[in-house]
Amino acid sequence: QAQFEESGGGQVQPGESLRLTCTPSGCGLGRYAVGWFRRAPGKEREGVSCINISDGVTYYADSVKGRFTISRDNTKNTAYLQMNSLKPEDMVLYYCAASSYQGSNWAGEYAYWGRGTQVTVSS
Repeated sequence: QAQFEESGGGQVQPGESLRLTCTPSGCGLGRYAVGWFRRAPGKEREGVSCINISDGVTYYADSVKGRFTISRDNTKNTAYLQMNSLKPEDMVLYYCAASSYQGSNWAGEYAYWGRGTQVTVSS
């Protein structure tokens, strides 16, 4: 069964950057649209960004537009979320997810989820 794992989380100061990565095991990434979601304690899961399988069409939540960039390199079997100009409100747990459909900010379409990587933004 396909499994996905996130990495790259950590602690940074406001304004700094992090790059999250998402890698599968047991399958090739090229079969899936990839989404990044996040959830703060006590809040609903939020769709951050997604990238589809074929033509790389992407989606970004308004809260991250202009700061975050999603990409994928199927030759390396890896998807990325470059996060720049991080803010304290970005300090949450981030998940990558994979969908056999086109990809969207709707979590219900994603069948495979990683366990999450923590991002901490603090001065």
